[in-house]
This record gives sequence, structure tokens and C-alpha cells, in this order.
Amino acid sequence: MPPYKINFTFAKKEQMRFISHLDLMRLFIRAMRRADFPLKYTQGFHPHPKFKIKRALKLGIESENEEAEVILTEFLKPEIFKKKLQEQLPEGIFIKEVILKE
Repeated sequence: MPPYKINFTFAKKEQMRFISHLDLMRLFIRAMRRADFPLKYTQGFHPHPKFKIKRALKLGIESENEEAEVILTEFLKPEIFKKKLQEQLPEGIFIKEVILKE
């Protein structure tokens, strides 16, 4: 099974502008685990999901178009990914667009 790379854009608004970059990373990883996504993990002693946010925002800054990338082990339709992830995210984080890269 080849890995499936999903790129998505999200907005960080309202009270979520006060969340740090590291906490935002943890928030997304927990949301993806709760959504039961087939995440691809790194190898080694402390495996973690292959997930990254393209750039870190300063604390207190709102954003409309932040980019993130996650690698999955199984195919998942972009619209299903968006719906399931949005259900797990708190108010203030909005998934805008999801693109499957192969």
C-alpha cells in the first residue's frame, strides 16, 4: 500500500488564536486519532504521526489560510477527511480545503 499524502488548508480564528504552535500540532494529531484516520507513523523509539504544519504562527495571530500535510496508510476521500476532522476540532479551527496528493 503506498502512502497517501493529504494537504489541507485551515483557518485559526477567535479564541484559537491564543493556542501555541506546539499545542496546535497536538490538537490536530488528537483530532485525527479520534476521527480514526489510518495515520502513517515514523520509525524509531518514539513513533509519531507524519504530520506537519507548513509555518508556525505567532501567539495571538488569526489566520485564514494555514497549510498542513498528513500522510495516511489507506485511501480516504478528501470530502470524508474534511467532514470527519472538522467534527473533532474545537470552535475556532475551520478546515477549508482538502487535496489528495499522490
